[in-house]
Amino acid sequence: MRKIKDVLRLRWGLGLTNRQAAASLGLARSTVAEYIRRAEEAGLGWPLPEDCDDFILEQRLFPTPPLIAAADRPLLDWNEVVRELSRKGVTLFLLWHEYKEAHPLGYQYSRFCDLYREWAGRRSVWMRQDHKAGERMFVDYAGGTMPVVDRETGDVRQAQVFVAVLGASNYTYAEATRTQGISDWVGAHIRTFEYFEGVPALVVPDNLRTGVSRACRYEPGINATYAEMLAHYSSAALPTRVGRPRDKGKVESAVQVTQR
Repeated sequence: MRKIKDVLRLRWGLGLTNRQAAASLGLARSTVAEYIRRAEEAGLGWPLPEDCDDFILEQRLFPTPPLIAAADRPLLDWNEVVRELSRKGVTLFLLWHEYKEAHPLGYQYSRFCDLYREWAGRRSVWMRQDHKAGERMFVDYAGGTMPVVDRETGDVRQAQVFVAVLGASNYTYAEATRTQGISDWVGAHIRTFEYFEGVPALVVPDNLRTGVSRACRYEPGINATYAEMLAHYSSAALPTRVGRPRDKGKVESAVQVTQR
């Protein structure tokens, strides 16, 4: 039980200062000041009414907060919060301030932080990968296509965008190909090696049908033509795991840069 009555007695009954009352009761001065403020707002004085025991005094100074509708405290998109925090100068306090402006009855800052930490604690973790120079090259096709105009006929064809990036340096190569067929796929690799003036020990492709005939976590089937081309250059393919986009995070970022 809070020492509310003792604080009021020392402050109003004996005329002590906040500092003196706090030292006498072993409380913080801010606690004493808060009790006095709440008592004044409740219209209390000294002596207290005879029927105002400790329980009633507690209820008058610290009433149960009213229930707030769920619509006034919406669930937050913590993924969006993480994306905002990655921007320079953005802090959790700034995002909470914007949240309170949009939802005045929303969570207070301490609860806001608690909810964020609880959500962050349930996220899957991953290990940072360190790449050695010349060890791996990540390759993929961009999701979007680009229009290419035939100079002679004026026909517009949607070309595929091939992207390759070196793991250690992030050095990136991109080109447009007619299709994602095996001839374009292999030709793009050859031109990439020529552009980089070297061949990596391993090429990490996605599980697209052109390069990987059978997707498997442990023993993926590599397209025969693709495998022969890599063997000719003393390299090999190491496809990413199915449904694991972080395995090819390097080329995912390079694709975004290329598309921009």
